[in-house]
Amino acid sequence: MTTQANAAGRRTVRRLAGTLHRRPRLRLALLLTAPLLWLAVLYLGSLTVLFVSAFWTTNSFTSQVVKVFSTDNFHALFTTPVYRQVILRSVGVALAVTVTCAVIAFPLAFYTARVARPKWRPLLVVAILTPLWASYLVKVYAWRLILSEGGLADWTLRPFGLSGPGFGLPATVLTLTYLWLPYMVLPIHTALERLPASLLDASADLGARPGRTFRSVVLPMVLPSVAAGSVFTFSLSLGDYITVQIVGGKTQLIGNLVYSDIELNLPMAAALGTVPVVVIVLYLLAMRRTGALSSL
Repeated sequence: MTTQANAAGRRTVRRLAGTLHRRPRLRLALLLTAPLLWLAVLYLGSLTVLFVSAFWTTNSFTSQVVKVFSTDNFHALFTTPVYRQVILRSVGVALAVTVTCAVIAFPLAFYTARVARPKWRPLLVVAILTPLWASYLVKVYAWRLILSEGGLADWTLRPFGLSGPGFGLPATVLTLTYLWLPYMVLPIHTALERLPASLLDASADLGARPGRTFRSVVLPMVLPSVAAGSVFTFSLSLGDYITVQIVGGKTQLIGNLVYSDIELNLPMAAALGTVPVVVIVLYLLAMRRTGALSSL
């Protein structure tokens, strides 16, 4: 009986394997079912709860959530000056971090991809990515020590009659730039590494100066990778709320308001939480036109 059962089991396995081999779409569906269910239930489900709860209100006397549809939270977001300022400030910080990362990352990636010796290039890339292996809080608190009064920034700038930026909005932008810079360097490095040297030689043979070669040859081919890196730097900066608490002084961003309202006014915190989601979706749609999504 045991031998017959084993033979029947092998025949069933072979038939199942043959069916999957003949039907690649069925095989693909079975492979994707589990991760898609995970995505739909946990990620999309949580976003749905977030959007729905943003239309609820809070009882002003008991602070209890009232599950009645209302647009008062979104009306307050666009009519209250404090909320408008925080939203615009958050988007401005994310854009400033993205631009700063791009300005720093381009020459750095150009050196690692085109100037450095081939045997050193992998080591340089590893060195650039090494900060990502360190703890987020360790890096932020290290910058707090650097930017604090009497810290490394003050010590370095004091001979020139200057002082460090201290804590505030510039410190927030500087720290976030350090945190997310590798996400901008890596796609630009990859694009520059793939750039055919024959195009640069042809541009030089045609009499183009380095600036013209950069504008007409290098930049158009690397721009999608810059946009791809900006997706990471922009979205990560827009959703960050810990850095600004540590080095931002009295500066407030969207994440800080969400954190402060989540216990006192959950529907308003949900409404604030929808703002980064909507902004990032609009940003992704804009970046899609540049071909950035295909470079991710």
